[in-house]
Amino acid sequence: MVFSSILFMFIYLPVVLFLYYISPVRWRNPILFLANLVFYGWGEPVFIVLMLFSITINYINGMLIGRWKLEKQKRAKAVLAINVVINLALLGFFKYYDLIAETLSLIPFINIKPLGIALPIGISFYTFQTMSYPIDVYRGDADVQRNYISFGTFVALFPQLIAGPIVRYKDVADQLSFRASSIDQFSSGVERFMVGVAKKVLIANNLGKLWDYYAAIPNGELTFLGSWLGIIAFSLQIYFDFSGYSDMAIGLGRMIGFEFKENFDYPYISKSVTEFWRRWHMSLGTWFRDYLYIPLGGNRCGRAGQLFNILVVWAATGIWHGANWTFLMWGLYYAVFLMIEKLFLLKRLEKLPAVGHIYTVIVVIFGWVMFQLNTLGQIGAYMSAMLGFGASGFAVSDDLYYLVSYAATFVIAILAATPLGKTLFSRLPDKVRKFAAPALIVLALVFSTAYLVDATYNPFIYFNF
Repeated sequence: MVFSSILFMFIYLPVVLFLYYISPVRWRNPILFLANLVFYGWGEPVFIVLMLFSITINYINGMLIGRWKLEKQKRAKAVLAINVVINLALLGFFKYYDLIAETLSLIPFINIKPLGIALPIGISFYTFQTMSYPIDVYRGDADVQRNYISFGTFVALFPQLIAGPIVRYKDVADQLSFRASSIDQFSSGVERFMVGVAKKVLIANNLGKLWDYYAAIPNGELTFLGSWLGIIAFSLQIYFDFSGYSDMAIGLGRMIGFEFKENFDYPYISKSVTEFWRRWHMSLGTWFRDYLYIPLGGNRCGRAGQLFNILVVWAATGIWHGANWTFLMWGLYYAVFLMIEKLFLLKRLEKLPAVGHIYTVIVVIFGWVMFQLNTLGQIGAYMSAMLGFGASGFAVSDDLYYLVSYAATFVIAILAATPLGKTLFSRLPDKVRKFAAPALIVLALVFSTAYLVDATYNPFIYFNF
């Protein structure tokens, strides 16, 4: 089920909110847990079993670790190690088995057939959520959750289940026990949700059509201008698609009393690649920092050790995003720039912010080519067109048509990807803001609904991960 759909917005969500708020407080977690399972199992009910297995394993192991971590530390450590292996094995089997089978089959005398396994939606996100809980219990950063329904509610919480933000148990533990509700919080949630819907439906989906057009052009037939129009469209599409989902998740969380951490902080205003990844998908970046980079030694190692840790983390980040070797290449691509910045470039960029911003945007745009295209041939041909020497001329009439017809969309998207609009809105008189905010939300609802009524299925890009 997709947030930006008529089914979710006008049937599922109102029913869940009605049942939630008419119920006694003690029944709200069970109602949410059941609602979460309905949401998750809407398309593929069989995957509910897998998620319940993940919830149960991590719940039991969290209990065991909590019981043994002080008096029987070796036993607790063994349980933690087993738990990590189980989680990664589940993720690895469903997400990477076919890739590994296809790769090994390239070796003579090895014939492993891919199973054609469907990827359980959201498995990368909820695996990281569940896996971090026993680790935090072992470290003493989180208390043991003894209520299975409460733990299940945390893991399967529908606002962030499918594509994040990656919520850690310790950040919502108190909210699982008690959630204060208010009209202001609920209305803030509705406002944030509609901002996300508008980002996804009105901006991302429209830009996605332009990217789809240029991505479908055969290798060697893409023009210089067309290649840049296409990848700029995708660069903006993925931001508004993913940050829009995060806005919706944060807004939905507020409607039921949860506060989730921000996941994006205007990444396209960054002045270095390092800064970009502190602003983009922040919940994933901090997860890898706390559960992989720091345990490897983080910045406490020598220079060589730090560079090695960056390489490992970004190889893992790339593979986490998808079962294709191009994602590993994408991760290593960023590792190279992050290592160069770590060695010497970052200090120089700090003195030249304008240069740093241009450099960062270019690096990120070329990175999205590797991220979105599936083969080295496609990536090479597209980048060649962007650089001019592999292009089929500078432009054709279609390029000029799309440049003009999408000009307003590009301008709106670029401005909306910066804090400028928010800053200007905050400077308006209070009376104007009190009228303008709800008026804009109503307009977003009307236009988004009109678009959705006539639209086909429009999943979020990160549903694939």
